[in-house]
Amino acid sequence: MKLATVALAMALAAGIVAAQAPRTHELPLSPDHVHWGYYDSRVPPALRVASGDRVRVETMVAGGLQRLRLAGATEAEIPESLKAVEQRVTERGPGAHPMSGPIFVEGAEPGDTLEIRILAIDFLHPFGVVAFAPGGGVLPDEFPYAHFKLLRWRPGADSIPFSSNISLPFAPFFGSIGVAPPPLVGRISSRPPGWHGGNLDNKDLVAGSTLYLPVHVAGALVSFGDGHARQGDGEVTGTAVETSLRGTFELRVRKGQRLRWPRAETPTHYIAMGLNEDLDEAAQLATREMVDFLVAEKGLSRDDAYVLCSIAADLHVTQAVDATKGVHVTIAKSIFTAR
Repeated sequence: MKLATVALAMALAAGIVAAQAPRTHELPLSPDHVHWGYYDSRVPPALRVASGDRVRVETMVAGGLQRLRLAGATEAEIPESLKAVEQRVTERGPGAHPMSGPIFVEGAEPGDTLEIRILAIDFLHPFGVVAFAPGGGVLPDEFPYAHFKLLRWRPGADSIPFSSNISLPFAPFFGSIGVAPPPLVGRISSRPPGWHGGNLDNKDLVAGSTLYLPVHVAGALVSFGDGHARQGDGEVTGTAVETSLRGTFELRVRKGQRLRWPRAETPTHYIAMGLNEDLDEAAQLATREMVDFLVAEKGLSRDDAYVLCSIAADLHVTQAVDATKGVHVTIAKSIFTAR
């Protein structure tokens, strides 16, 4: 009888553990899962998950199919899921990014932080487009016309053929990962990044990295889009290698860990970000955020944190082509020893 009781207790315990085990969810690309060109707390969730769950999310190339077609992509090679979104999602703007989501994360409340672990990234199709348009980029007066270049690669390849003598290693990432703004803010464009994250265009956010975003509404309502096969810091034409990606993410709620601005980390570096229409202001904000991180997380005085930034941190221009400019500061994890 005692053995039976023990066995029953073990079975019940196993059931509880199984019920609490993280799940992996799917969010395939479809018109019902896309809001195009904006973040808005009124968009109903496309999916609900528990903190700690994983989600595989499919996303569509920024701007839709027009640039792909102008660059020479054929109808036969464009996936039907992209065509369905293009045809059926007619409410768009003011930004150009089809965003997959939003995803409601149980337990997330304003004042918390959403931890987004980027576990894997792959492609929905083996091609992408890089382009510039009149009035865009950092040299608009020198290139007052449009240009599109389609880049194709072999499925399973590790690099992108750019020309007969140039090959570029893949470094795919999502240019836009963002949470919903507070309800009083209403709808905001997907183009400029901000305190909600959004169009960060940070090329360091590859698989293995983690992004931290402040939560502004219940459930966080996080969305993903703007897939890039690779990009240089600055994104000087206004585009990376624009493509459609599938990402696997682990979403965790950090209760009561309030952030003012997005932060991130890679396996080797901590990252602080600054976003402002003025590039100098963005650099100041990114540096201030790194100082605050070093004080709060590494126990430094503000004076020591500031001078450490000067001798050990690197400032990068994330992107210089949106109305809101981006600067991110990186500092190597290897300089810190366990306390």
